[in-house]
Amino acid sequence: MPDNNSPTIHDLPIHDRPRERLFKQGAQALSESELLAILIGSGTRTENAIILAQKLLQTSGGLYALARTSPDEIAQIHGIGKATAAKIVASLELGFRLTTSALSQRPHVYNAEDAVQIMRDMGILTQEHVRVMLLDSSRHLITTKTLYIGTVSAAVIRVAEILREAVIRNSPAIILVHNHPSGDKNPSPEDINLTRALVSAGKLMDIQLIDHIIIAGYEWTSLREMGLGFDLN
Repeated sequence: MPDNNSPTIHDLPIHDRPRERLFKQGAQALSESELLAILIGSGTRTENAIILAQKLLQTSGGLYALARTSPDEIAQIHGIGKATAAKIVASLELGFRLTTSALSQRPHVYNAEDAVQIMRDMGILTQEHVRVMLLDSSRHLITTKTLYIGTVSAAVIRVAEILREAVIRNSPAIILVHNHPSGDKNPSPEDINLTRALVSAGKLMDIQLIDHIIIAGYEWTSLREMGLGFDLN
């Protein structure tokens, strides 16, 4: 029998049930634990789906950390199991793919925030990635290229290799984006020096570095907005 201190979802008033609230109020009205509870389903004999969802978020360290947790680790939590873990991982992956699907729609990139929205998936990567966004003269995104993966020192990133992608695609403007898996969004002196070198070399090749962006989890930094490595005079 279910524990009286932990009513099942069906024991809750209809207006408090996550699934019913989703249909009536929209998914945006639900908390993270309520959204997860819908994926979890029925819960266990002693803990309903909402309590299991709260436990899952607490154990993993929050939604951001959950997105970086393997399905095997999620399945080890009592009451979850492999089938539910697969649903959770698949749902989170769909969310991130939706965020990055704008890449196929050639969006305008007017500012750093636009670029970050397109590159949002970099916030959950466990390895450092360096990407260059290639833009046309109207600031439409042409394509994005991943240049480096792994433990990357700014000292080994070659300016010529970054600009070569722009030359190949006849792109007059680029945005450099890399992530900090450590969660520290602050640029290093090497990041600033690389920015300065790209600005200088780009002027010689008539390729403008629009920005250099660092993404760290849900946070990010624009070196242009900070005035680091760019001649803003």
